[in-house]
Amino acid sequence: MQLRIARIGRPHGIRGEVTVEVLTDDPENRFVPGAVLDVEAAGSDSAGGPLTVRSSRWNKGILLLGFEEVDDRNQAERLRGARLLLETDDEEPDDDAWYEHELVDLDVVLGDDEGNGVGPRIGRVTALQTMPAQDLLVIELTDGREVLVPFVEQIVPTVDVDARRVVLTPPPGLLDLNGIDDGGAGESSDTPAPTDGGPDERA
Repeated sequence: MQLRIARIGRPHGIRGEVTVEVLTDDPENRFVPGAVLDVEAAGSDSAGGPLTVRSSRWNKGILLLGFEEVDDRNQAERLRGARLLLETDDEEPDDDAWYEHELVDLDVVLGDDEGNGVGPRIGRVTALQTMPAQDLLVIELTDGREVLVPFVEQIVPTVDVDARRVVLTPPPGLLDLNGIDDGGAGESSDTPAPTDGGPDERA
């Protein structure tokens, strides 16, 4: 199985470096020089590449990668939006981890104090952002707005992939839903949400 471990952003400088959005909890080991990664082009579900990591460094909290196959800014620009894939057939799955591809497009509903989805559908999961402090669910609300929700058990008590939904119990004001009561399904004040799309790693 291949997991998405990074999304390539804009070029950095003129020597082919790129910024990346990290989708793994273990970047220090995933992006060591010499690591060979497959590439999934933006808007595609098929793997291409590979790319060989030439350099890996942090700049103001952003990971910068250089690749043996990318020599200049023009080549780096063509990679924008692509995702980097890692083969993980020999790794044990983490039962407590959720990957972005499992969460994207799940419906988001409001829940009661026990994490039961008894409220209305308020949107869908569009992404999972892996951050140093905590992961964030990116949720597109039914009115088209996007909100970020801490992916913690107190706020996202239930992720049901089979039922294709995530239950949120947000504290008052977290969603600022303009006409949707974010606590209306119960008295609780906590909720997280996952996503389902292509393979991304949260190890």
